[in-house]
Amino acid sequence: MEVNVNTDNTIQRHQGLDERVRTQVEEAIARFGDHVRRVDVHLSNENKEKHEDGSNYCMMEALVSGYAPVVVHAHGENLAQSIAGAVTKLKRALDSAIGRLNDKNKREPLPVGAESYKNLTGDS
Repeated sequence: MEVNVNTDNTIQRHQGLDERVRTQVEEAIARFGDHVRRVDVHLSNENKEKHEDGSNYCMMEALVSGYAPVVVHAHGENLAQSIAGAVTKLKRALDSAIGRLNDKNKREPLPVGAESYKNLTGDS
């Protein structure tokens, strides 16, 4: 699984930040490793000059094999909180998405016409 960290010009990017984000993402979603090809992380501070609470923003997009991309967003007072919030949301969203994907793959399709026959006979 590949984890890409992107920042805008309001965040000072350094190796330690990249490593911390990668570690948190990989630890949280390690069990989905076979399904997730890549995670793109976008970090920004929406109110750089104002330093308002909740202005740090983290968006994560996971590319899942056989499924639409899973995207989550989180705001926090500081960058660490926004990253942690997004990681938690991503884990929950992937659990739901991959669970649906696995359920869909396990179900056997009904024989053609079986459902319409059932409705016509009145059997429940």
